[in-house]
Amino acid sequence: MKTMELIRGRRSVRTFDGEVIREEHEWKLREFAGKVENPYDIPITWKLLDADVHGLSSPVIVGTDKFIAGKMHRVPHAEEAFGYTFEKIVLFAESLGVGTTWIAGTMDRAAFERAMKLEEGEVLPCVSPLGYPAKKMSLRESMMRKGVKADSRLPFETLFFDGSFDKPLTESSAGALADVLEAVRLAPSAVNKQPWRVVICGDKAHFYEKRSKGFAAKNGWDMQKIDMGIALCHFELAAQECGYGVSFELSDPALPITEDVQYIASYCVREAK
Repeated sequence: MKTMELIRGRRSVRTFDGEVIREEHEWKLREFAGKVENPYDIPITWKLLDADVHGLSSPVIVGTDKFIAGKMHRVPHAEEAFGYTFEKIVLFAESLGVGTTWIAGTMDRAAFERAMKLEEGEVLPCVSPLGYPAKKMSLRESMMRKGVKADSRLPFETLFFDGSFDKPLTESSAGALADVLEAVRLAPSAVNKQPWRVVICGDKAHFYEKRSKGFAAKNGWDMQKIDMGIALCHFELAAQECGYGVSFELSDPALPITEDVQYIASYCVREAK
């Protein structure tokens, strides 16, 4: 399946049909997770875990005992790197027909950390169940999706800008980049807050985080930067699928911003030859 088809078709799955993950799919997921990279070149260790073996649990998950989790050292840009990498794995799982959902809080975190054998300085940002979606959602899942308006997204003009934050970018004026930016607009995020903002300046796409209250921990860890990594992943994959050449940069253009906005990263976008 193509990237845009995967992005448009995927939804978070919390209710599974009880079927054990097929050996072929488990092997493919392990292989893919072991090879996937991120633009920050930060190593992440991924493991597929059995709930029964490790005593894992999440009150929002029904119908599967298989999870995937990743651990990494707490270093600059760790959150963005994790979000970017995990979203690639999530989309690959979707291509196999395997359902996923991002879990950071609604789980027995201590049990997952023991299963991953966390060492000093390492963190386990998120996990996901793995399984085949049930034909019908549980009532709990339906209520959760309704509560965060999971199927809605902010308008295009709220997320994307032309040259500066003073000039919203419309789909028509975005031209050939409209489909790429739509892939970013459709990205999943914690409680569907959609913290990404993108300013297009010539051949550069500058990504910013518009912070929401309550997501930054006192120790400096920022969960919404994981969402930013997801947005970066969607932009890069969609741009490549649309035939663009893209290169990742950390080059703050020093645009005027408000206190709740922070520069994250940029992509240089080139027309394919």
